[in-house]
Amino acid sequence: MKTPDNVREFFSFEYHIFKMKRQTFFTLLIIALVLSFFVTPLGDYSKILLNRWLATSPTIISPEKRGKIADYDWKLKDDNWKFFNFDEAKGKVVFISFWTSWHLPSQAQLKDIQDLYERYKGRVEFYIITNEERAPVELFMEKHGYTFPVTYQIIGEKSPISILKPPGSYILDKNGYVVVHQNAVADWDNSKVNELLEQLLQD
Repeated sequence: MKTPDNVREFFSFEYHIFKMKRQTFFTLLIIALVLSFFVTPLGDYSKILLNRWLATSPTIISPEKRGKIADYDWKLKDDNWKFFNFDEAKGKVVFISFWTSWHLPSQAQLKDIQDLYERYKGRVEFYIITNEERAPVELFMEKHGYTFPVTYQIIGEKSPISILKPPGSYILDKNGYVVVHQNAVADWDNSKVNELLEQLLQD
């Protein structure tokens, strides 16, 4: 027994409508996901993860190409908002990184920096430098459970090195030579960095 043409057309029409609705649903879903990547906290988290995945080990400057800082005279503030001078780092291996709590590439490498700090605190001098006020920084540190020492830059104060844009970083050896000059996000939690620091500590 044949199905009447009008019945076949009806079900064909219904199927077509269903297919269109399903395509529209998936299109809207994709649009929502794309928008969430840009305008929601989920998007910020995704961008941080993306920066971490794309981060590579910092470039180590060959010994014959390393520049030396002129001096250690640099006035800064510690995490208690007290003034101190960078000259306390003279003769030590130094890790410097510039950051701000609102800057996503900065945030992307802070977990690695925290791990590096836990591994080398007391042996390497850490200067994780921001130009922000204390309140947003302390809130950010507490939220993420970071314990590395925060250093506050004094705007306009002369410095012996170029102030890098976040997330720029330096590593200095005991004699003030620049061993790493990194302008982009880097992977600081790897064997290459560990081997470098161990070598610098032994020199």
